[in-house]
Amino acid sequence: MMSHDTDRNVHPSNSDALFIYYLEGVIHPATPITHDDFLGNWVEESSTFLFFGSPADETVKGLCLAMPHLTFIDRYDMDYDQWQGGDAEPFSAGQLTVIPFRRGTAPKGVPGPREVFLDAGVVFGNGAHPTTSCCLTLLGEIGPRLAEKTVQDLGTGTGLLALGAARLGAPQVLAVDLNHLAVSTTLSNARRNNLDRQILAVQGRAEEMVHAPADLVVANIHYDIMKHIVVSEGFLNKKEAILSGLMTSEARKIEEMLKLNGFLVARHLSPDGIWHTFHVNRG
Repeated sequence: MMSHDTDRNVHPSNSDALFIYYLEGVIHPATPITHDDFLGNWVEESSTFLFFGSPADETVKGLCLAMPHLTFIDRYDMDYDQWQGGDAEPFSAGQLTVIPFRRGTAPKGVPGPREVFLDAGVVFGNGAHPTTSCCLTLLGEIGPRLAEKTVQDLGTGTGLLALGAARLGAPQVLAVDLNHLAVSTTLSNARRNNLDRQILAVQGRAEEMVHAPADLVVANIHYDIMKHIVVSEGFLNKKEAILSGLMTSEARKIEEMLKLNGFLVARHLSPDGIWHTFHVNRG
């Protein structure tokens, strides 16, 4: 079944190593997986990606034998920076400084009043993407008004935008993601930053959870989902939103949809001319 042999001498466990097993079929996130270096279970529609810090061929082989609906497809060996697309250094966005770290290298002490510690784990996205930094910048521009707002972060991923909103004063933040691993990563980051009393992370579809009450919607999400969110009844009942994750042609379409439904574009950020972020309100 496996195209690789388990050999810890060839691939010693270390804080940078990732061994990713791609399986056809779903392993429920609550399924116990016995391996000292198991890092997480990412479910993507009808497929599962299992992450380990050292080779786990025998463990995965056992799972496939125990669960006949699973089929091993491939194993990918890489380091953490390759998975995340680069080594994220601390960066500032608006009023906030984000300090990414990885397992085994957690920063000492507690974050400052305008700092966010971020462990992306194996959830893709370490905060360095321009759409993320633009959303953080716009949250900073809202500034003191966040203390009066409940916030939704749709498609939260690692939870960074929820963390940013809470750090800037939002008393209640609902962080939503369809993926269980993203939700657990967000919860872990909320605890690390002492923001778990302000942030509630839940698993669910953004298109459905937008109907929950909130003063501000934040969504850094794919266009295919965004185009449904912005015309939904739940979103149209909102007064203010920060929307991102849009490339140029997609941004034009979303902007037109927003204006047709009575929203005004207060700010439009696109520092690289490729990715676009909007702050919109009802005026």
